[in-house]
Amino acid sequence: MRVILYTGKGGVGKTTISAATGLKLASLGYKTIVISLDVAHSLRDSYDSDELLIAQNTEKQIQINDNLWMQEINVQEAIVEYWDEVYNYIRSILNRSGLDSLVAEEIAIFPGMEEICALLYINQYVRENAYDVIILDCAPTGESLRFVSIPTTLEWYMNRIFKLERNLARIAGPVIETVSSVPMPKDSYFKNIQSLFDRLEGIDKVLTDPKITTVRLVTNPEKIVIKETQRAFMYFCLYGMCIDAVIINRIFPEGVDDRFFDFWKKTQQQYIEDAENYFSDVPNLKVNLFDDQIVGVSGLQKLGDILYPDIDPADRFSQRNPYQFNKVDDGYQLIMQLPFLTKQEVNLNKQADELIITIGGFKRHVALPRSLSSTKATGAKLTGQQLIITFT
Repeated sequence: MRVILYTGKGGVGKTTISAATGLKLASLGYKTIVISLDVAHSLRDSYDSDELLIAQNTEKQIQINDNLWMQEINVQEAIVEYWDEVYNYIRSILNRSGLDSLVAEEIAIFPGMEEICALLYINQYVRENAYDVIILDCAPTGESLRFVSIPTTLEWYMNRIFKLERNLARIAGPVIETVSSVPMPKDSYFKNIQSLFDRLEGIDKVLTDPKITTVRLVTNPEKIVIKETQRAFMYFCLYGMCIDAVIINRIFPEGVDDRFFDFWKKTQQQYIEDAENYFSDVPNLKVNLFDDQIVGVSGLQKLGDILYPDIDPADRFSQRNPYQFNKVDDGYQLIMQLPFLTKQEVNLNKQADELIITIGGFKRHVALPRSLSSTKATGAKLTGQQLIITFT
């Protein structure tokens, strides 16, 4: 099975390219599903079918053709299926605080529920081998990074906090409820969380295995968008994801010769060259701006043929590991692919068997092998696009 994430800054054309890739894969005989991870779904609009809009109310997976399905995750349905006890407990607390019951129901959908529901579906499809290819139409970069970081965050919570909370609720809960009006979570609440975690088991390995999962960054030839793509490239590397292509979308074609667009074309050419330099380690796929909007199956098929004229979209265009451990004479080295950084932007901290790497507002906990748990991080240097950390 292949899992391919399409992400980038908002408005660059991720959904259209995801939908077109799904059609191209289906035409090559792959059983494919395109899943929208954006809260503001627009995938069904790309396929431009009124029937899909009606069917979405009753079906999770909507069939487009013999080999292609689409899915827009309905968090309300997923809550009933996966989050019932957790959701009811949060809603009861909000009700006790005086909120209107309808408002409490809406607020009880806390941040991260949508991403966890998406991970549950993806892990289910992988376990069941339900499709040959899963295309993920991701939200803009920030939300996509939260999506890929959730497995690590949940594992940390389950290992460090969950058991303590469960024991505290069992022992101190009856006493607290006698002096407080705030309800304590019942054991069914913790069973629900444990069941969710069990259903997610292995998803972190799926996402970080370059033989299964790769990320394709969609960008436009504009300064702000290219900068965002650089940051996305770096952060996905930080989270252990393999990036196998950058797609430069909405390029003015050569036939556009109106003087109004002359400066635009020069600007685009400059940033196309910058992108080719920044992302030289992976293929740069280029797509011209069409003379009309790309909506419906026929337009998406045309885009898919242009984007992948003689290549298979299911292929892995790069399998470079974002980090690896090496044994050296007097210790070990961790080599991480972290392009576009300077040493002033990186902060390292080692705690027991974890290396904590902080870059800007993002933090990554890298689990270290047992042989490194008793070592000290004695040096770090940036060489080209690699951060090399030494342990002795």
